[in-house]
Amino acid sequence: MQKIKYVLWGLLLGLTAWWLWADPLLSTPLGFFAVRNSLVNYTGLLGMAMMSVGMVLAVRPVWFEPYLGGLDKMYRLHKWLGIGGLVVSILHWLCSNAPKWLIGSGLMAQPTSGRPPRVEQTVELFKLFQSWRGLAEGVGEWAFYATVLMIALALIKRFPYKWFFQTHRVLAVTYLVLVFHAVVLMNFSYWAQGLAPFMAVLMLAGAVSAVVVLFRKVGEHRKVAGVIETVERFDALQVLYVALRLDGRWPGHQAGQFAFVNFDAKEGAHPFTISSAWQGDGHITFLIKELGDYTRTLPDYLAVGHAAEIEGPYGQFTFQGPKRRQIWVGAGIGITPFVARMKTLAGAPDGKQIDLFHSTTVLDPRAIDKMEDDAASAGVRLHVLHDARDGRLDAARLCAAVPDWREADVWFCGPPAFGRALKAALVAQGLPTADFHQELFEMR
Repeated sequence: MQKIKYVLWGLLLGLTAWWLWADPLLSTPLGFFAVRNSLVNYTGLLGMAMMSVGMVLAVRPVWFEPYLGGLDKMYRLHKWLGIGGLVVSILHWLCSNAPKWLIGSGLMAQPTSGRPPRVEQTVELFKLFQSWRGLAEGVGEWAFYATVLMIALALIKRFPYKWFFQTHRVLAVTYLVLVFHAVVLMNFSYWAQGLAPFMAVLMLAGAVSAVVVLFRKVGEHRKVAGVIETVERFDALQVLYVALRLDGRWPGHQAGQFAFVNFDAKEGAHPFTISSAWQGDGHITFLIKELGDYTRTLPDYLAVGHAAEIEGPYGQFTFQGPKRRQIWVGAGIGITPFVARMKTLAGAPDGKQIDLFHSTTVLDPRAIDKMEDDAASAGVRLHVLHDARDGRLDAARLCAAVPDWREADVWFCGPPAFGRALKAALVAQGLPTADFHQELFEMR
């Protein structure tokens, strides 16, 4: 989380400092319209920068994963940038329209000096931009309305995923229109200060990404076809075990990573954590919890022979670290990455001492037996806590069970609120923040 916070604040503060240096605001007499014009430029720059970086992240660039902590963290940053871009764009729209509203309502007098004289441009490109200003203003306003609607729908969790999947691509179109709007209307003086060229590169990267999204080429080179070989339902847990044979070239995966699985082209791909170790034999498994409308329908139509498309692998929740002591906490379906890791360790032990805590509201003897076998094969000390029988897992119980917990890395996967509470309690008692690793498995 710290890495993506640094990126977000670095972008906002860095661009703000650059704008203050490049904009004439601080070197000219302050007045309502002077401040308003500078704020229009500032909010426009900031909004486009956030949307551009967000658009680049939307195509799932795996080369950023090591630097940002994995695709789950990148999607969290993508979400923050979307919200920030929405807020700043609304401020940009308000700054642009406020004067005419104030004058129209009688709260402000019509300026007697009129508009500042238009400076005729001598550079041919700038002349062209100047002739397009009216068009850029008009299409930009309509693109703004569409963008606000699309981002708002994306943030509404009740909005069905399949509709979110379809409508979210509209943002690529509106983004391209907003790029035209921003390039044409950007303050010409910014080109000499280096700010406009920087924004041009950023928007070019965003525009290329938008085209990739529009032509449905996201993750194209990381997709393979697969066929279901086994489907098994754990009724008490409402969990589906799905084993597939991959017919394409899969690059292999590490335990803890996830993939986007597409069982239905109309629904689109959903992210699921991989529950198997990679053996190089073209087989892969998933444990899928029936949490939403879509996953609840999977037991009704998934069967042996059903085709699927798998894209990945993604993620940095891979149990890498220098410490020889690890504590794992898998709550509910959050046990999945730990199942994969235990299967890996059974064939390739790493010599680390590991305690696994599995907290569950439903106790399924069949699933627990499999977990106990995996733990025994991997040399992992397993603690199963059934909420009704044992109470909830908390930091005090964890610390009591593992006296040397301060010497360990803690790996958590489960409900976000539970993870935040556990992290806060452990950090308050001396665990370094960097030693708590949490999967942010929320893609919207």
